[in-house]
Amino acid sequence: MELIQYAIVLVNLDPTVGSEIKKTRPCVVISPNEMNQHLHKVVLAPMTTNLKKYPTRVPVLHQRKKSMIAIDQIRTVDKRCILKVYQKLTTTEIDSCKAVIKEAFVD
Repeated sequence: MELIQYAIVLVNLDPTVGSEIKKTRPCVVISPNEMNQHLHKVVLAPMTTNLKKYPTRVPVLHQRKKSMIAIDQIRTVDKRCILKVYQKLTTTEIDSCKAVIKEAFVD
């Protein structure tokens, strides 16, 4: 399974602790392609249908449903937790993701 940056993937996130987003759900691959090709882990941001507008959330449309990418819940998982690969985000969604990541973690 080839994983590319900003692809949406179905991931089993269990087990979790506390308020971490749990269960099997779509996530967005955040790690760069070079890491995805060579490591057994991948960095992801889970998606949620909770549409509260937090500054660390990015609105997207996935399978005709409105969702939010939870940049505040980024985590690393083993690739064996990935069950399915969907489409890549749109260019506009990718740009929004990059802006939120930069605002949250770089500046």
